[in-house]
Amino acid sequence: KQTFYVTNSVPQLQDRFNGSIWQSLEGALQNIGKSEEIYIVTGVAFNKVGESKTIKYTTAKDDTNKQVPVPNYFYKVVLKVNKSGSTITDASAIGFWFEHKEYEKGDSYEKYSVSVDQIEQWTGFDFFVNVPDSYETTAETNSSWSGF
Repeated sequence: KQTFYVTNSVPQLQDRFNGSIWQSLEGALQNIGKSEEIYIVTGVAFNKVGESKTIKYTTAKDDTNKQVPVPNYFYKVVLKVNKSGSTITDASAIGFWFEHKEYEKGDSYEKYSVSVDQIEQWTGFDFFVNVPDSYETTAETNSSWSGF
């Protein structure tokens, strides 16, 4: 609910991306969030660090005078923490990286899991900096959905 704002909207392929594989991932994370404390960062990338992909543009249906860039990639990084009071006692993390394209029906988001470290390398961002290094370093190396 914290993300459903117009300022958090971005052009996406609907039927075989946003309405399929991306929606499945979001549903799985919402289910986990019902019983565990998780933190999710969702973002887009136009290029990986050091890459030079063409950026396509689209126009809004209600304002054809404005060009809007269409991301080449979408990602999510997810952190799950265990706490004793306000102290973190354990953490695990997982990342997901998707090329912005149409995916086959039934394609699983699990195939696109990567480590948070990998997404940090591709984006240049440093996620979860407030997690103690002893937990962050280990958690951010996981690339397995089942290991999350």
